[in-house]
Amino acid sequence: MSDRVVVIDPGHGGDDPGALGCHGILEKDVAMEIARKVALVFKEAGAQVVLTRDGDQDPEGRRVEIRDLPRRVELANRCGAHLFLSIHLNHFSEPDEYGAQVFYQQGAVEGKKLAESIQAALNCHLGDVGRRALGGDFYVCRHARMPAVIVEVGFLSHEEESRRLTDPEYQERAARAILEGVVGYFQGRREEVR
Repeated sequence: MSDRVVVIDPGHGGDDPGALGCHGILEKDVAMEIARKVALVFKEAGAQVVLTRDGDQDPEGRRVEIRDLPRRVELANRCGAHLFLSIHLNHFSEPDEYGAQVFYQQGAVEGKKLAESIQAALNCHLGDVGRRALGGDFYVCRHARMPAVIVEVGFLSHEEESRRLTDPEYQERAARAILEGVVGYFQGRREEVR
């Protein structure tokens, strides 16, 4: 990961709590905890890491606002990032849905490869429940000039999984799985060049 610049975007923040999970858990808080662990493992691997927010503040110390997606993407574009990873937690009306899932911008070839590599690592380390990387239309993925994905680490609406998502050891496993998926993505790109 040396010489790689990775932007890690903890979803939501400030006045935007994101999903409300079991036991009053807020997505913005869990996303921040996981993003900090992701940042740490990437730094340990030699990457230069940029967080789009720290708590409810952006890197310049301003309070995060609901409509700050353009600022987050501009930060990634401006710093010449190699990847944009947006960390989120899922929620669904049916409480039996669970499992990590990675999303990419439909039609983005590199974004799809990145999403598939991270999805495979998450399935391996957090449990394979049959989820696969999915394409869609997402502002941050559409406007980022580098491969960008949204990593939904799990479902806050699932009783058991919401407990795991707040466990520091589980968060660490998720962070290391994301790193493994990114390393696999870069290794695949090197092999394609040969």
